[in-house]
Amino acid sequence: MVAVTSGSIDAAAKALRAGALVAFPTETVYGLGADATNGRAVAAIFAAKGRPRFNPLIVHVPDRERVAELGQPPPFGQRLAEALWPGPLTLVMAKRPDCGIADLTTAGLDTIAVRVPSHPVAQALLRAVGRPIAAPSANRSGHVSPTTAAHVAADLSEHVAMILDGGPSSLGLESTVVDVTGEQAVVLRLGAVAREDIARVLGHPVVVAQGDPDKPASPGMLVRHYAPATRLRLEASEAGSGEALLAFGGNVPRHAGPTINLSAAGDLTEAAANLFSALRALDRAGATAIAVMPIPEEGLGEAINDRLLRAARAA
Repeated sequence: MVAVTSGSIDAAAKALRAGALVAFPTETVYGLGADATNGRAVAAIFAAKGRPRFNPLIVHVPDRERVAELGQPPPFGQRLAEALWPGPLTLVMAKRPDCGIADLTTAGLDTIAVRVPSHPVAQALLRAVGRPIAAPSANRSGHVSPTTAAHVAADLSEHVAMILDGGPSSLGLESTVVDVTGEQAVVLRLGAVAREDIARVLGHPVVVAQGDPDKPASPGMLVRHYAPATRLRLEASEAGSGEALLAFGGNVPRHAGPTINLSAAGDLTEAAANLFSALRALDRAGATAIAVMPIPEEGLGEAINDRLLRAARAA
């Protein structure tokens, strides 16, 4: 792990241009970056993560002008971009045939998933490297997403040339992925931008796609995803003997075992930021299962529950 300085940013950019992998912070989670135009570098992401090759990657660029070199969202997609970029929104749009992105980055699809992150370290790195960067979460595929540099080191230290340590991710939940290739926006992955906020920008409700988990059009659509090794028991009113407790809110049942409260105040934004770190910590507790208290199905709670459900499902 390396502290963020102008020198380390330049070194990370040089490593990326040479085809190496670099982990870096974003406002959502830490990303495992590779030059999106370099097929061999992108292949190294899949090898490091053990990620299925049919699962497309998100391409990161520093501004909307660079997005136009990769694809062109329709007018309603541009409204989303203007309102929510830079930030935790990914747009899936038609890919420009001459964009130069490696086919493996987009899993051979004629669409491309693009994001403009707001994190200052991510912005500095993207501008220094001067190329689009493919960057899924910097963890083993299907494992809990990383919100600190230490999480990245625990999963992938032997696979990366550098881990830029920018401190904990402020949001702690992946970007919301929205498909804008059709006549209306469709949410492919719930995330750090609430569905209500997308609907507010567009002026009408938006639907969440069910999709085919065996042929995902977006990152995060695999049935079992974001999963700790310890079994999760959802909608729990209390934790049993030998279980750990993932709590939410002020009314937490007494429990002698390991307990982490995502937000004692019942704040869904705080809960989202704490989710992956809490799952990692309880996964190390040696419990027979993790009992998860109910999370309200509103705002960011919808995305939190989506992550928990995917983590709880059997392979």
